[in-house]
Amino acid sequence: MFSFFKKKFGSAPAPAPTAAPLPMPVPAAEPSTPAVFNELPVAVQSGPAPASAPIPAWPVAAEVPASPSPAPVITPEPAPAPAPIQMTIPAPVAVAEPAVAAAPPEPRRSWMDKLRQGLRKTGSSIAQVFTGTQIDDALYEELEEALLMADTGVKATEYLLADLKRRVKEVKATEPKAVRGLLVEALADLLRPLEKSLTVGQHSPTVMMVVGVNGAGKTTSIGKLTRHLAEADQKVLLAAADTFRAAAREQLAVWADRTQVQIISQEGGDPSAVTFDAVSAGRARGCDVVLADTAGRLPTQLHLMEELKKIKRVIGKAQEGAPHEVLLVVDGNTGQNALSQVKSFDDALGLTGLIVTKLDGTAKGGVLAAIARERAIPVYFIGVGEKLEDLQTFNAREFAQALLE
Repeated sequence: MFSFFKKKFGSAPAPAPTAAPLPMPVPAAEPSTPAVFNELPVAVQSGPAPASAPIPAWPVAAEVPASPSPAPVITPEPAPAPAPIQMTIPAPVAVAEPAVAAAPPEPRRSWMDKLRQGLRKTGSSIAQVFTGTQIDDALYEELEEALLMADTGVKATEYLLADLKRRVKEVKATEPKAVRGLLVEALADLLRPLEKSLTVGQHSPTVMMVVGVNGAGKTTSIGKLTRHLAEADQKVLLAAADTFRAAAREQLAVWADRTQVQIISQEGGDPSAVTFDAVSAGRARGCDVVLADTAGRLPTQLHLMEELKKIKRVIGKAQEGAPHEVLLVVDGNTGQNALSQVKSFDDALGLTGLIVTKLDGTAKGGVLAAIARERAIPVYFIGVGEKLEDLQTFNAREFAQALLE
């Protein structure tokens, strides 16, 4: 819904065979085309690429004339500097090609199939509304009920219905099937403010604090995100600050072992002390990202929410300006309760992004529309399964199409 680039330089070519004692320009190292990566989960920002020095043209061996004459001078043309590459998870917008539309990459197409399957329970109840033969008040009443049952929320439902009626009037639609297509457009526009890439590289290290209630899939999401970052050549350090839940430290250690990253943990230690040590160690070891796993908290447990505020303050003492990301992991099955969690955690900590998990098989997928209407915090990732590839970036149009088509 993760700018950083790589440059490769080939070795300097060997000098040309000497045909005559002619003055020849010394060839410089010629930069090769940077590698392009199209399947990384986060955008990685780095500094601008330095301009490459002009590359002299390679001299061509020529027959030496009988009488001495100056060698021909070949004016070298400056080579363009390699452009920076934006590195993200598979781009949601297909790249246009001349004459032929580009097909979506296979991994993304597979992801769309999983997303449609996961949202089928939510979408099927809404799709039934458009099986009639005419557009009337009864259709809008049924659609309103279906949206509310999908936990879209009152505010988002009223907004979608008003926007949909406007679109129907503008295009003069006469069939319910056409109204369904217009609803896809209306929902995509409503969700678009949630579409944003998670960026690392602006700070060294980038410190991320991950929060959420127990059972939302917080630690598992951290493990998947760590794997994606590691595959993007990011040096990651984990902080096992969930010192209350049984086996939470061990669970995070398993993910650290799988992804071959370092972890800072203390058995029974203070969560704030663990995060302070992790951020300090991340700075000393030159890490790119420090991910802090915190204990699950219910927003109604005020004394425990105060503990999260303390952890955030301590992280700021370990590194000025940190944490740079405060991510909330919410369970998509909880519907309107997820919206309540977003509001409570945002009020307490100032959230910068969301990870919405367990959307597979839920009948409450409309909650993202409620979040977009009432608390538009970016949704960096959504999950529809337990596998690594089941956590992908959020794209508003993809979500709307999977839900309603």
